[in-house]
Amino acid sequence: MELNKVLKFVKRNKGSLGLAFLFLISLFWWGWEEYKIELKCKLPAEVLVTKVIDGDTIIVEGGREVRLLGIDADEKGYPCYESAKKFLEKLILNKKVALEKDRQNVDQYGRCLRYLFLEGKNINLELVKEGEAVCRFLAPNFKYEKECQFLEKEAIEKKVGCKWGKEVLGENIKTVFACKTKKHIGETVFVEGKVVSVLRSKKNNVFLNFEKDYPHQCFTAVIFSSDLYRFPENLEKIFEGKRVRVFGKIQEYKKKPEIILQTPSQIEILD
Repeated sequence: MELNKVLKFVKRNKGSLGLAFLFLISLFWWGWEEYKIELKCKLPAEVLVTKVIDGDTIIVEGGREVRLLGIDADEKGYPCYESAKKFLEKLILNKKVALEKDRQNVDQYGRCLRYLFLEGKNINLELVKEGEAVCRFLAPNFKYEKECQFLEKEAIEKKVGCKWGKEVLGENIKTVFACKTKKHIGETVFVEGKVVSVLRSKKNNVFLNFEKDYPHQCFTAVIFSSDLYRFPENLEKIFEGKRVRVFGKIQEYKKKPEIILQTPSQIEILD
């Protein structure tokens, strides 16, 4: 009797059951694919580096591709590609490195995500310290973020490596007053001035307006919503009314000079 009831239910709801069945199959398939990727990134504690692709990506024994967490180095065709690649090759090529995970095991491209260590030294941070890469932490991986930001700021101030060296930025990095920035479009400089207002757009982009309030500001430091997670909360309270210094390349947007801030190491409070 119970079986007959079940069969009748199946006949009455065959469309819904079919969709449910397809959903379960899809879920199983997705889970299996995810499992295979995770299995591929089940790496030993130490592994031999067989190839360096660029300053933040390597191949290890077994042919597995590893993306260095927390940093970003130039890809082929960009100014610091060769410099970062050679620097990383010199450090770790044909050597065994220790691997450390963060919250995420693999990225959207199927690359294993790791911090690399050689003789106790964090190789990821070493690239930032020597000015061959910049900090770039993406959720949910934030281990070593504060250390990275400190080293990046130090590298900028010391003008080291391909990213910040004198051959790239010039002998001296200029410091420009906020209301004089329009004369320096395209230059990489320090900009100093008072933040009179901090505004957020509907898309949650943040705009730090210098010396005068929007729309009459002399200069704007922009933080896009995609980069906000790197910065502290309550930016309005932190920066509004403060005299600050920002670092970066001055661009022009709607006839107004601006610098895009991608990391907290690009901005500091002066008073």
